[in-house]
Amino acid sequence: MKKKLLVASLLALAGTGAMAQSAFEGFYGQVGTGYENNEFSGLNSTGTAPGTPTDAWAAGNQNANGLPIVAGLGFNLAVAPSWLLGLGVDYSFLNQKSSNYNSTGANAAANGATLNGSNLEASNRINVFLAPGYVIDKDKLAYFKVGYSSVTIKQTMPNQAGPAPFTNLRWNTTNPSSTASGYILGLGYKQMITTGIYGFAEGNYMNYSSTNISSVGGAVGQAANYNLSNSPRLSTMQLLVGVGYKF
Repeated sequence: MKKKLLVASLLALAGTGAMAQSAFEGFYGQVGTGYENNEFSGLNSTGTAPGTPTDAWAAGNQNANGLPIVAGLGFNLAVAPSWLLGLGVDYSFLNQKSSNYNSTGANAAANGATLNGSNLEASNRINVFLAPGYVIDKDKLAYFKVGYSSVTIKQTMPNQAGPAPFTNLRWNTTNPSSTASGYILGLGYKQMITTGIYGFAEGNYMNYSSTNISSVGGAVGQAANYNLSNSPRLSTMQLLVGVGYKF
């Protein structure tokens, strides 16, 4: 009798383990698209030139919205009957660019001038993350993402300024860019469509530390000697849907 109970118990445990095994264990590759909003803040600038007072320029927050294309690779490992732990990396292929905006002179030194036609661009976003996942059933997985994110921020400078003494100011250097570091948090859901092929939906939030951007310009026909710098910050919301393949 005891032997029969032991065998029955082992069979029950084996059956439970088989049911809990997820179709998402192992390597995967995927691609997704949807909607992305990038908000740039901290855009107030300072301008300096030899022998002149420091200029202050004020600008409000700017947004760059668009359609992302994000490709990712990763691996899921079973760590408990109903849990997977994933390690993944993804890359955003499309740049997101803001509309042109103006900066207004914010102190007496700037003489009420405006810097017209700046814009900002986010590109080359890379995320590396851990993804704990809950196995709803063999073909369904809910997961959380947490990890490191980096992005390149580029600022295109205006080609002129407003009233004297800035009327003839031109930017003589290449538009500057800088890499910002931050974190990613996300939630997602995956479901198998057919053997090896699945669909997914996820929402991600990325936040980056401020990064310094500086450019040098000068009056038309003169050497570049006017330095304009600021420290933009970026936060990003991303909603994705897509398809993937579990190898």
